[in-house]
Amino acid sequence: MSKIAYVNGQYVRQYEAAVNIEDRGYQFGDGIYEVVHLYAGRYVDEDLHLARLERSLKEIRLPMPMSRAALRMVLREVARRNRVTEGLLYMQVTRGVARRDHPFPAKPVPPALVVTVKRIAPYPTDIDTWQASAITLPDLRWARRDIKSVNLLPNCLARQAAREKGAIEAILYDEATGIVNEGAATTFWIIDAKGAIRTRHLDHVILPGCTRGALMAELRATGIAWDETPFTLDDVKQAREAFITSATSFVRPITKIDGAPVGDGTVGPVVRRLFDIFARHVKGDLRNAA
Repeated sequence: MSKIAYVNGQYVRQYEAAVNIEDRGYQFGDGIYEVVHLYAGRYVDEDLHLARLERSLKEIRLPMPMSRAALRMVLREVARRNRVTEGLLYMQVTRGVARRDHPFPAKPVPPALVVTVKRIAPYPTDIDTWQASAITLPDLRWARRDIKSVNLLPNCLARQAAREKGAIEAILYDEATGIVNEGAATTFWIIDAKGAIRTRHLDHVILPGCTRGALMAELRATGIAWDETPFTLDDVKQAREAFITSATSFVRPITKIDGAPVGDGTVGPVVRRLFDIFARHVKGDLRNAA
């Protein structure tokens, strides 16, 4: 069966889909994207992702291409036409088609919207097979990382460097201070030497991860504390456990960083518990069940 995409008001075969070469997303990276995890027909944290989409668009002064309700219908229709109940829905909004010029078009043009879906494996059931390694790299991205822009070249270079080292993620840090920011495409967490769950606080330096926010909500409901004070590479070296979160990583243990074991190099008890908590969240068994 041919894959079906939504492109600017039409459902088309994906191999036939096309965008204008003067689309500002193609020429300038002038656009925003979001990804929603579809689990057994359930749109996980959909409200968080759509709210972040709206926020990112507002930050670059780009209107929503349609109402949130209409966009929900498009997501569901793309999933239905592709017969996908377990996958990732990708949506991208750009400033549209205009003569190439760096400032925004003098006469506003309609935003361009593309939605696609791809199948993924189910939420992992064995955390020990889900553990992975990471590397660390200086953070070379632009200053507004809180905006989910399609400008991802530094992220791609970091992820490629990780792949070449046999790792799945690059943990990015401020070269001047040594403070850890986030992963190239994930939120990074540690269980520090004292046993505290820690991740960086939100500001313009990191993306407000939807999985990060959903996990925090579940921790709050469960009575588990966490800390958003900054931590450094030295703190990471002394950490008992580490993990990453994202719509595709869920809660993923990181047991080796830069070739050295995190803690004793195995999946620790705290990450095991968080993995189980988030698994139930994804399946709709906890407070946020849809």
